[in-house]
Amino acid sequence: MIPTVAGSGMLAGLYTTPAIHVAVKGVFTNTVPTDAYRGAGRPEAAYVVERMADVAARELGLTPAEIRRRNFIPPEFMPFTTALGETYDSGDFARNMDDAMRLAGWDAMPARRAAAKARGRRRGIGMSAYIEACGGELEDMAELRFEPNGAVTLLIGTQSSGQGHATAYAQIVADGLGLPLDKVRLVQGDTDQIPYGNGTGGSRSLPVGGNAVGGALRKIVDKGRRIAAIQMEASEADIEFADGVFTVAGTDRRMTIAEVAAAAYDPARQAAGMEFGLAERSVYLPKGTTYPNGCHVAEVEVDIDTGVVTLVAHTVVDDFGRVVNPLLLAGQVHGGTAQGIGQALFESCVYDPETGQLLSGSFVDYRVPRAADLPSFAVATNEVPCRTNPMGVKGAGEAGAIGAPPAVINAIVDALAEFGVTHLDMPATPERVWRAIRDAAGAR
Repeated sequence: MIPTVAGSGMLAGLYTTPAIHVAVKGVFTNTVPTDAYRGAGRPEAAYVVERMADVAARELGLTPAEIRRRNFIPPEFMPFTTALGETYDSGDFARNMDDAMRLAGWDAMPARRAAAKARGRRRGIGMSAYIEACGGELEDMAELRFEPNGAVTLLIGTQSSGQGHATAYAQIVADGLGLPLDKVRLVQGDTDQIPYGNGTGGSRSLPVGGNAVGGALRKIVDKGRRIAAIQMEASEADIEFADGVFTVAGTDRRMTIAEVAAAAYDPARQAAGMEFGLAERSVYLPKGTTYPNGCHVAEVEVDIDTGVVTLVAHTVVDDFGRVVNPLLLAGQVHGGTAQGIGQALFESCVYDPETGQLLSGSFVDYRVPRAADLPSFAVATNEVPCRTNPMGVKGAGEAGAIGAPPAVINAIVDALAEFGVTHLDMPATPERVWRAIRDAAGAR
């Protein structure tokens, strides 16, 4: 169901297509079932739509940019409900494309194409403009607990497997409470301490977990304000909080949040009925899905004698809403893009046609991308805040794997257009590329 149920709703892409019909056929097979790798159906949807856009552009004599620009949903139409029922809350799709083309040096491509041809190679450039749905549905809970020494512990049910949650969550807490990063400790994956959580998946950690943390922060500040009012003998309404300090408005009376936390752990300083300590929980249930979007531009060179494809450049401009940590975000984009390139150029489950035996069942035979296969990526962001969550963030974990495959295939087809090649199935292995060139030439 993942490539179909999870992906079919995104077959509108970023376009104002007024009517869409989707039919799904299930087939029994002796091969192994497929499951989500990264993107869960959205790579398939983006691939279909973005390959169609390029095919249509060539048929109509338009550039890839022009056909997309004519059909993009404009920012002023947001929120926009597609013909398949997805309601996009925000996005500036043309801006992403324009920025990606500029970063990729799209207009200077003719000179690079001519130089490659002089060397006996063919150079091509291709784009894909993607959108995905993620970071919604199930709720999550966060608990913030001040320790008597002024440090704060965050307990949350999402689980990091390399994404950098400890840094991103610590930034949210530190910014919200005016604390140094090293005063924030993350506890995850411990069911003895964490009573509830729906885990990491579907690019939901910051859109859902981060907003749960934000809710706990607000509760901590509200309780801290009550404690500070008691300690400074002021009305709670007169207590202001900024940069980690509670102040009585219009006076020089102040208490740091660490001092307030210390007071919360001193029974002698507590008001009657006030709960001991400074700890709060918050549950965040998403109001809707987030819709990260962007544009990938791939540039390739093809050796026409061997069919070998070299990816010489890859540019990505994404809209993930508010960016919490640019370096961690770039890491997510790099990893997802590498996986998408792997799908486009290398990765394939191969079966013996006579026996049905899987022939690529280990990494000896299953080709994954290596560092030498990839160029340095150029990445940038446009921050268009999400309107469906308080932080304004959009999921980012799967985006690279969604936008990269059609961009790479579009670039290869562009490189081989002079031979009459109009399509290649993934992966574009040297044999497939070599055969496509000769089959197209023979058909002509």
